[in-house]
Amino acid sequence: MEYFKFLKEVVKINSYTQNKAGVDKVGDIFDREILPLGYTLNLHKRELIGDHRHYTSKKNDGKKLLLLGHLDTVFPPNRFEDYNEDEEWVYGPGVCDMKGGDVVIVEALKRVYDELGEIRNIDILFVSDEESGSDDSKFLTADLAKDYDYCFVYEAAGKDMELVTARKGVGTFFVDIKGKAAHAGNHYTDGIDANLEASLKLQKLVSLTDIEKETTVNVGKIEGGIGANTISPEAHLTFEIRYTNTNERDRVLNEIDTIVNTSYVKGSSSSLRGGIQRDVMEESSRSLELIKKIEAITQNCIKYEHRGGVSDANIISSAGVVTLDGFGPYGDGDHTVNERALKKSFEERIELSRKLFKHFIIRGDF
Repeated sequence: MEYFKFLKEVVKINSYTQNKAGVDKVGDIFDREILPLGYTLNLHKRELIGDHRHYTSKKNDGKKLLLLGHLDTVFPPNRFEDYNEDEEWVYGPGVCDMKGGDVVIVEALKRVYDELGEIRNIDILFVSDEESGSDDSKFLTADLAKDYDYCFVYEAAGKDMELVTARKGVGTFFVDIKGKAAHAGNHYTDGIDANLEASLKLQKLVSLTDIEKETTVNVGKIEGGIGANTISPEAHLTFEIRYTNTNERDRVLNEIDTIVNTSYVKGSSSSLRGGIQRDVMEESSRSLELIKKIEAITQNCIKYEHRGGVSDANIISSAGVVTLDGFGPYGDGDHTVNERALKKSFEERIELSRKLFKHFIIRGDF
């Protein structure tokens, strides 16, 4: 398949998020494939990370569809840059997360262009910093969202080729705790133990977890103190929250504020940094209705699932756009040197997208 040659070309270029030159080189190759299909490139230039690429098609009356992907991968240069394949699998950084999904977009659009001679009302956004949290691109994505009715995100499919209708929201936070140093032998009572305060706050934070509601709070890192003979003058907690709905988000955020602002060890003080990284993507009646329409268009049963991990689908869904994720090929081992993608899933996903794109262009809606 010609598209595997294209995949190999972009996978062998290191596009670690902080490798601006590499990410931009990958973007240039996608320009080469996409612009001949009648697209206009809107380049959002960045100094320290790769440029974000928004490709716009011809417009007429009707709904508007955005196809969303990212160009960056997780490994720095000289760590994992190989591409290999056998009869069943392709292997390499980004084959499923998500250069493989980006290639699915391009190949499906090429097939529709060959059939219809043009692409209308279907735009593409490739961002450059998804793997590091979309700290820059999330503002662009949210701003562009107002122009679209639907969004398909090309992260990897589920094991049984599921689409994704919901993803947890995630936030990362840091608590800085100040105490007072004192000699642990001679002046024990003069000290204010920041480590003790951290341990008490940790327990309070973790107690916010509600497994039945799929809400979790994880304190993943603790730092503090000087040595065994000194009362700790400062401590630091790093923690993450994940949640499946906005009610749980608000409950946890309110409790976090209470915990941080309460001094369990008299005299200690604390401050909070961080915030919500990507808000929750909740399954909705509109997303389930779109699944039904896709089934009618393709004459296939479409499986779907909820995922605990996040993607840029969270961002555009939170902006009110009807969003489905998981349109990429199936793969596993992402974020490891064992990343791979199933060859036959590429053709399945390309044909699924081709049918949907063709229908959308001709009918002006799903």
